[in-house]
Amino acid sequence: MTASFGSRLRTALDAYGPLCVGIDPHAALLEQWGLNQDAAGLRSFGLAVVEAAAGRVGVVKPQVAFFERFGSTGIAALEDVMAAARAAGLIVLADAKRGDIGSTMAGYASAWLEPGSPLESDAVTLSPYLGPESLRETITTAVRADKGVFVLAATSNPEAASLQTARTVDVAAAEEQTVAQRVARDVTWANGSLAFEGGLGPVGLVIGATVDREEVGLGDDVLTGTPSSLPGSAPRVRNPRI
Repeated sequence: MTASFGSRLRTALDAYGPLCVGIDPHAALLEQWGLNQDAAGLRSFGLAVVEAAAGRVGVVKPQVAFFERFGSTGIAALEDVMAAARAAGLIVLADAKRGDIGSTMAGYASAWLEPGSPLESDAVTLSPYLGPESLRETITTAVRADKGVFVLAATSNPEAASLQTARTVDVAAAEEQTVAQRVARDVTWANGSLAFEGGLGPVGLVIGATVDREEVGLGDDVLTGTPSSLPGSAPRVRNPRI
């Protein structure tokens, strides 16, 4: 039986610490490495990063956009890089930031989270800003496949601040929350009681490393037991008890 995503992530963090290595083959970096600006250059870059990361860190995060820019050949390179990373025992977090509704999200879930898919990863980043409920089926798919998702909650780009810190009222709870806090509470339902047991669930959050967590309403009371991916660091757990 496959271990749950949260269990695999916890094992990786315990073994290698919180560092996550990004695989971001942007044009300037390929040039610095003396690699061609094509799919072959992407593949060489990605496989070199995988080789360097294996046995040293637990998680790698390929940025899908840098592969997509070369069309089908770039996607083929991404498939090779992710397959190599998973074969090397690394947890692969595909930074795809998918977000849509209905059958479209079902398609994304099949592409990134279904076992045996050419783009199979261990987890994928999702955008909740078409409504957190639009992610429910994808989260359910992740749980059933022992995969994970990381949902954008509070990003570090300046233009996002006014939206993500806006205040909204939860009518049922008669409580005012920031949009980021509402997103966090609406998408982490699948983590269940794991947060209270010190474990990690399948739903994590993306929080910009420069974001003031208290300002956006993402204190330890919200994040306890929930994996968090901070650009520039790694998925980790915010738990005051450990």
